[in-house]
Amino acid sequence: MQGYALEAFAGGYSMSSFNSFNLPAPIRRCAAVLLLLGLPGLGPLGCSKLDDPTLQPEYDAATAEGPPPKSLVPHDPLRNVFWGDLHIHTSLSYDAYTMGVRARPDDAYTFAKGGSIEHALGYPLQLKRPLDFAAVTDHSELLGVAASLDDDTEAESMKSVIASGQPWRITMRYFETVLLRFKDKSFSGEALKGDDSSSVLLAAWQETVVSAQRNNDPGRFTTFIAYEWSSMPDGKNLHRNVIYKTQQVPVAPFSSRDSDNPMELWKALEKQRQKGMSVMAIPHNANVSDGRMYARVDYNGDPITADYARRRVRNEPISEILQIKGASETHPVLSAEDEFADFEIFNEQLRLKGGGSEPKGSYARDALRTGLEIALKDGVNPYQFGFIGSSDGHNAASPVEEDSYFGNLPIIDGSAGLRLGPSLLIPQSKNRARKWGAMGLAAVWSEENTREALFEAMERKETYATSGPRIVVRFFAGWDYEESMLNDADFVSLAYQHGVAMGGELVQGDHNATPGFLVSALKDPEGANLDRIQIVKGWLDEQGRSHEKIYDVAASDGRQPDAQTHKVEPLGNTVDIGAATYSNSIGAAQLYTFWQDPDFDPKQPAFYYARVIEIPTPRWSTYDAKRLGIEAPDPATIQERAITSAIWLQPDPH
Repeated sequence: MQGYALEAFAGGYSMSSFNSFNLPAPIRRCAAVLLLLGLPGLGPLGCSKLDDPTLQPEYDAATAEGPPPKSLVPHDPLRNVFWGDLHIHTSLSYDAYTMGVRARPDDAYTFAKGGSIEHALGYPLQLKRPLDFAAVTDHSELLGVAASLDDDTEAESMKSVIASGQPWRITMRYFETVLLRFKDKSFSGEALKGDDSSSVLLAAWQETVVSAQRNNDPGRFTTFIAYEWSSMPDGKNLHRNVIYKTQQVPVAPFSSRDSDNPMELWKALEKQRQKGMSVMAIPHNANVSDGRMYARVDYNGDPITADYARRRVRNEPISEILQIKGASETHPVLSAEDEFADFEIFNEQLRLKGGGSEPKGSYARDALRTGLEIALKDGVNPYQFGFIGSSDGHNAASPVEEDSYFGNLPIIDGSAGLRLGPSLLIPQSKNRARKWGAMGLAAVWSEENTREALFEAMERKETYATSGPRIVVRFFAGWDYEESMLNDADFVSLAYQHGVAMGGELVQGDHNATPGFLVSALKDPEGANLDRIQIVKGWLDEQGRSHEKIYDVAASDGRQPDAQTHKVEPLGNTVDIGAATYSNSIGAAQLYTFWQDPDFDPKQPAFYYARVIEIPTPRWSTYDAKRLGIEAPDPATIQERAITSAIWLQPDPH
């Protein structure tokens, strides 16, 4: 199969020209519309052949693999780590639909369980290893409405529109009506004239619920009934994924058309809890919130109060920090001393006009520091949240594997040629897709793989984020820990008995000792070796100002931290960029240590979290470049990672 990319050109093509190109159906439709619309800044578009092997082979439903059988994981009081994605979009999301996606919630769960599904551009998608849990989180705004405006059961009619000389039908029904009409109003709460989408929305929500119920298999694979509340005031992303613990859910999801104020969302969730529904909201990766997700003021610009802080912690126990649109752990501007801060930074607002996103208030580490400062003043920490990763994939699938990355929005970045060459919609110089990353995954320590157990683990923040690899990380803190515990076969049991896990809190109380930390990491068995384990600390000084410091606490290849800087030397790099390969001849399969903070002060409120760094490996763009036979763009390598939820230390309150 030959793929085609559209590029800027002088002149134009007639509508009938598109029939002579073997473009996938969604591309043909949207390409025709764009020619007619003449969108500002895009100019006229034309086609050129591009030999794109990522469009091969074509998906064949007759030979497609279903999900492999999965063994029941028995209950374990010491907990297993389960891998999942709590942020997946299907064609019920209007942005996915208008970019060519036709897969439904059942397809998303088939993919998550390890089966093969069809990408919008016609090739198969399949994970190397199934996930343990997943949630379809389609946008509650206009849920299912876009799909209802373009009925694919009329496929032959739609395919013949271009040739018939009536392309205005597509313009009105497919692109202008769905995307241009809704692009601002869908997030603003403004009612659309003549828009009676309630029956469509209710049907789409029912499909979401029924699909989750049908695919839930306790002990083997868990689904969560969920949606994404997509508030975007002035283009600043304040989205939340709303996750339900059981099948008891509302008749319809709350949307930003009801209110784009997070406090109103919390009110709705609190009312649902009063009716017996267990629910939480997970803030979307905050890097594109322009400083509003973790601000020092509330949505209305008023100072954060103790009541606000309590409600935020109750409604939002964890936050997403790694996903396809970048990392939001920290930013080089905020963490100048952190040599690993410049990781998959995407710093552009998602509105059509673009514009940079203010780092302050947009990154999780900064939020944890801000939370300490607010708690000192008001007594309650609004930002005492755990970390989680999820993909935000818009193909009914999770694009988290570097060597088999398939992009996010098919018409923009659905093939290697579109990602690294001229995009169908966007000039090469403005193609944001090049900055998107193949990540992330949610890791949850839970007694069993069920909705109830996983949800409770998320409530207690015993979670962590990875950029894709399945690195297994344990992180504990306790007053009576000793280094010898690491050599005990019962070390995990002892750690739980005498301390707290990631997401927990230690209070100084009568303890005069320095707390001990136990951290261990196992490499992904199918991935790269480990470079190092770091512990990131944040604390308050006597004036109530927050600070941060990073300690290398365990490193591969015999490296030891410097006594003054607490840093180790760089390890090296085995990546062959041209061949898109690397070697596990450096690094370690396992790292672990007992650590005590050499700068510990019992009077200082503090938090600590672990970060595990892999050795360098090829980035998705390097794999794509090899397939296309072109030079890999920078950055050509990546150091994948796992980032745990924090443990908070509180001084003696007396």
